[in-house]
Amino acid sequence: MEAEKQGRQRIGIFGGTFNPPHLGHLILAGESFEKLNLDLVLWVLTPLPPHKPLDGILDWKMRLQMVKATIDGIPYFQLSSVDIDRSPPYYAVDTVRLLKNAYPTSELFYLMGKDSLRDLPTWHHPREFVDVCDWIAVMERSNVFMDMEMLDRKLPGVKRKTVFVNMPIIEISSTQIRERISTGHVYQFFLPKAVYEIIRKNGLYRKGSDLYGNH
Repeated sequence: MEAEKQGRQRIGIFGGTFNPPHLGHLILAGESFEKLNLDLVLWVLTPLPPHKPLDGILDWKMRLQMVKATIDGIPYFQLSSVDIDRSPPYYAVDTVRLLKNAYPTSELFYLMGKDSLRDLPTWHHPREFVDVCDWIAVMERSNVFMDMEMLDRKLPGVKRKTVFVNMPIIEISSTQIRERISTGHVYQFFLPKAVYEIIRKNGLYRKGSDLYGNH
């Protein structure tokens, strides 16, 4: 767990399975850093996501290696071990609580996609999640309509805490990359070079690989 940090900072929480991390993740984190005037973006690796099927999720230690390679040398990106250092289940409300304890004087921006905002009422203890967040920063990549008034009736206070961040349209996903690898298609241009080398050298995501799908 991170040691307590001093000073008033604006910190983004960028969570995910990162299976694998790709250029789209870097673009989204970078745009959030700039447009929200953040001091730091914490990359929070989730070992076992509570809302996703576990089939095809690489062992978290290998994903951790790829995240480290992705953000290496970028001073305003930092790996957070907040979920790695605790036992499952890994719910967002608990992650934010722990980070608030680690950064008690900072403003925390929980970064999420518009689909996650739409599905927020189905999350684990969503009202507590809204209460514990300083800000919910929604990375908006389309003009999909979001009824914030209705959402606010379900989760009081969410409208006041939500800020929308316009993002470039990025047609890259981890699922797409895994499919390209397993079917023998070109995939290296979707990834940071260091991540591509880790995947290539270890034979990750190939059908029959011993490292594919281990939890």
